[in-house]
Amino acid sequence: MVDVARDRSATLVHVGVIRSDPEMAIERRLAVIAEGLRAVLDEHRPDVVAVERVFAQQNRSTVMGTAQASGVALLVAGERGLPAQTHTPTEVKAAITGYGSADKRQVQAMVARILRLEDLPKPADAADALALALCHAWRTGVGAAPAVGGGVLTPAQRAWQDAERLSRR
Repeated sequence: MVDVARDRSATLVHVGVIRSDPEMAIERRLAVIAEGLRAVLDEHRPDVVAVERVFAQQNRSTVMGTAQASGVALLVAGERGLPAQTHTPTEVKAAITGYGSADKRQVQAMVARILRLEDLPKPADAADALALALCHAWRTGVGAAPAVGGGVLTPAQRAWQDAERLSRR
C-alpha cells in the first residue's frame, strides 16, 4: 500500500505477503488470502484496490493460482465498496522501470528507489505488489480509478477490454 501525491512522489504505507500452506485445500488457501486482505483493508482503509491481471503465461498452474488470488482480491474490494482495477505484469513493469520485460530484481530496485527505501522490498512478491500500486496511481490519477468507459487506457488494457467485450457476445 502506498500514498501517492499529485506530483507522483510516493510513500510506503504497508507491505506484506499473505502466505498459506501449499498442503491446504484450495478453498482454505483462498480463505486465508481473503482473511489477510480483509484485515489489511480494514486497518489501512485504502481508496482503491489494484490487482494483477493474468494476461498470458506459459505455466498453467501459475495462471490458475494468480487468477484465483486475483478473484479473491477483487471480491474483497467489492465487499468493502472499493473501486478496483487490474493491470498486467507487463503494464506494471513498463510503468515502474520503463521496460515491460524487466526482471524481478529491476522491479525491486526501482520500487526501492521510488519509495526511498534503504533496502530492496522482499520477497519479490512484495515488490511486485508495491509496483502494482504505484502503476495504478500513476496511470489513473492518484487514488482514483477512471470512470467506466473513461480514462486513458494503455494498448494492453484496450486489447483486454476488447477481448472481454467479445467474450460476452
